[in-house]
Order: sequence, then C-alpha cells, then structure tokens
Amino acid sequence: MRNLVLILIIVICSWTAQAQQSEKINWLTFEEAANLTEKNPKMIIVDVYTDWCGWCKKMDKGTFTDPAVVEYINNTFYPVKMNAENSKHTFTFKGQEYTEQSMARAMRVSSYPNFIIMDAAMENITQMPGYREAEPFIQTLQAVLKQFNP
Repeated sequence: MRNLVLILIIVICSWTAQAQQSEKINWLTFEEAANLTEKNPKMIIVDVYTDWCGWCKKMDKGTFTDPAVVEYINNTFYPVKMNAENSKHTFTFKGQEYTEQSMARAMRVSSYPNFIIMDAAMENITQMPGYREAEPFIQTLQAVLKQFNP
C-alpha cells in the first residue's frame, strides 16, 4: 500500500512538472512579429540578450517560465527574442536591411537583458533594462501599457 502511494505521488509530481514545462512564451522572429502586427495590431516586446549574459539566462529559466508571465506576454504582446551579437540573421525592417546586432545598436541597447516595448506601428516606446523577477516584470509591463496604450 505504501509503495502504491509513493508511486502515485511520483506520477503526479512528474505530470505537474511536464505541464509547467509545456507552458512557454511563443517567441517570434522580428519579421514574424512585424507581419502579425500588420494583420492584427498588438504591442511587441523584444527581449534583447547575449549568449554570455548570466542575467539573460536567469530570465529565460525563471521569469520567462513563470506561468503568469507566460500567459500575460502571450496574450498581450507579440514576443520577440533578439541576440544582440548575431550578425548573421538578416531581415528587412521599414525598407532597410538589418542583422539582429545592427538592430540592437539602432535601438541603442547597451546592457543586457534589455526589453524594448514597441507599439503596433513598430515604433519604440520604451526600454526596460535589467533582470526582473516575475511579479515586478508583469507590474512594469502593465504600467507601460497603461501609459502608452490607454
């Protein structure tokens, strides 16, 4: 009987862990977000990161896996991930050719992680530099939306 209870607990815990892992932010490329916002206008959040950035990795493993953050970002924004050191991936934006690296420079990003909020017209409205825990991150995003998208 005790073994049965133990097995049941293990199964429930592993099922819960799998359910939490399946909830992810639906990251898009810059081009995908631009195309989607033309069809269905929505604000864009750009996560500008680097491969060596420890705080960026902490955001990925912690804040960006929090179910409330996942739900809020997926429902409110077109989320984009952009590597500030990627000089290979090119795309066209407003008639000009960019790499992720040159776009990060054009957005004047100088620290990581950095979150650029763009309106539906694809104009930068604010930057949010630095690591943030889940709840303060959502609160900051809500304040930005209230200010720029009344």
